[in-house]
This record gives sequence, C-alpha cells and structure tokens, in this order.
Amino acid sequence: MRIVFATGNEGKMKEVRMIMDELGIEVVSMKEAGVVLDIEENAMIKAQAIADVLEDVIVLADDSGLEIDYLNKEPGVHSSRYMGENTSYDIKNQHILDLLKDVEEEKRTARFVCTIAVIFPDGEKQVVRETIEGQIGYESKGENGFGYDPIFYVPE
Repeated sequence: MRIVFATGNEGKMKEVRMIMDELGIEVVSMKEAGVVLDIEENAMIKAQAIADVLEDVIVLADDSGLEIDYLNKEPGVHSSRYMGENTSYDIKNQHILDLLKDVEEEKRTARFVCTIAVIFPDGEKQVVRETIEGQIGYESKGENGFGYDPIFYVPE
C-alpha cells in the first residue's frame, strides 16, 4: 500500500513517515510521486487535486495552523504564509513572542488546529478535524519540532 501526502513541508513528511512506519505503509510526498501543483490551502482541495492525477493510491492532505487568541486567532489558516512564505519560522516565532512579550499567562492561550482529508482509490472521502489546546511560551524551546512547535506549550 502506498500513500501520497499532499505537502511540500519536509517536517510534516518526517512526522507522517514516523507515524506510518510502524504500520509498514510507504508514504511519499506529492513531489516524490511526480506531482507538481500549486494547490490552495484546503485539505480536501489538496487531496482531490492529487487524486485527480494519480490512480490506485491513497491520498492524504492536511490543513493546519496555529491560532493565538490574543492575536485574534492569527496566524490561523495562513500559518505557513504568515509574514511571507519565505520567512523562516525562527523569525515568525520571534515576532509572535515579541507581540506577546507583555501579555500575562492567562491571555496567551492558543491551539494547533489540524484537518486531515483522505481520498481512497475507490473515491471514498473522509475528513477529520482536531485541535490541541495550549499556550504560547515566553521563549523558543526544544529541538524535535518544526514550525511553531518551539513556542507552543501544553501545560499537561
């Protein structure tokens, strides 16, 4: 079984491969599958675009973002393009920390929101949306994540 994951984000590919590796399922990026498309940021639209050009594969796509309540849920669905598509996450994270530097802990609430869409070879479609609640820390920490992970803190 092979799954094509509709992303160009290497961090996401690494995480998805780690999850699926235990199941013995090969997961390839759309680029590795030979698909080069500029696709709108919507999980089902991304999945359908890949499914339209490939046959007999399972297609996964995600749409995720960090919502920060104090910043009116920014960067939200535009997380990857926040402050410009080519702006590094080190710069984005520091910008957010700077915006929240004088904000007390109880107002630093945030959540990661992720929608995963899957299209099976027979055309069946499923969508799941989940969130994880947390808050924005006071500095970047950690070595294992990517994107906004270094500034997102889950108290539990």
